[in-house]
Amino acid sequence: MTTDADTADVRPAWRAHGTSRRSTHVLRLRACAALVAVTVLAVLLVPPLVQLDQQAVDLAAKLEPPSWAHPFGTDDVGRDLLLRCVYGLRVSLLVGVVAALTATVIGTAVGAAAGALGGWADRLVMRLVDTLSSVPHLLLGIFIVAMFRPGVWPVVISVALTHWLSTARIVRAEVLSLRSRPFIDAAVSGGASRRRVTVRHLLPGVLPQAGLAAVLMVPHAMWHESALSFLGLGLPTHTASLGTLIQGARGSLLAGQWWPTLFPGLFLIVPTLAVAGLAGAWRERINPRRRSELML
Repeated sequence: MTTDADTADVRPAWRAHGTSRRSTHVLRLRACAALVAVTVLAVLLVPPLVQLDQQAVDLAAKLEPPSWAHPFGTDDVGRDLLLRCVYGLRVSLLVGVVAALTATVIGTAVGAAAGALGGWADRLVMRLVDTLSSVPHLLLGIFIVAMFRPGVWPVVISVALTHWLSTARIVRAEVLSLRSRPFIDAAVSGGASRRRVTVRHLLPGVLPQAGLAAVLMVPHAMWHESALSFLGLGLPTHTASLGTLIQGARGSLLAGQWWPTLFPGLFLIVPTLAVAGLAGAWRERINPRRRSELML
């Protein structure tokens, strides 16, 4: 039989465990925010402040290991790898953000329309989404970029057209949930048209979920762009992106030079993990049940 003394001993330990989890969560969130801030500052400030040509070739300094003059070393034609990584991150981040926003707009429009219309229109749209989802994203992206010349915009179009499906599902589910709320019934009973209910009530209700989907899609889009560029189907080889840098360093890695592959890989992994961490914190904030479980 549990006594009051036993209960009193358990409560401090339970509270200490909850405090420890909260402090770890806050520390992780601050680390992710700091990494994202450093990434944004590097992308915005390094190119205009550093008066160096990231395409300048110096064959006498090719494949130099990391040093004070070149903290990340040089590539196979003597270009500074730190500057190339910053420019590559700039291009990959631009492609990821634009593609994620475009895919979110498409997915939000399709999901909101399907959920608001319902009936046969909803079933038709969702069967189309299921059909497209059955095709691997990378395979469909390769098919799309193969129809264009290599460049930034074909990659953006490819990523956007292959990544709106999950957003459409999320938004449709949220719209169906909102349609059962009393304030929607009151608006319909008051004579509001379907268009007015969708624009004034349903769309504002799904914006937090759509925004979260956009943030979560940025790392995915960056990885997708890097994969296409690594395969030689995305950006041109002379354009510095993280995918083209890794692709161009394959021969150096086989010869024992590890830095041309390691540092572009870190520039791809670390910022995407930081963005994903911030998106996870956002998801916990807009999901009260998950947030309450975290605080235990």
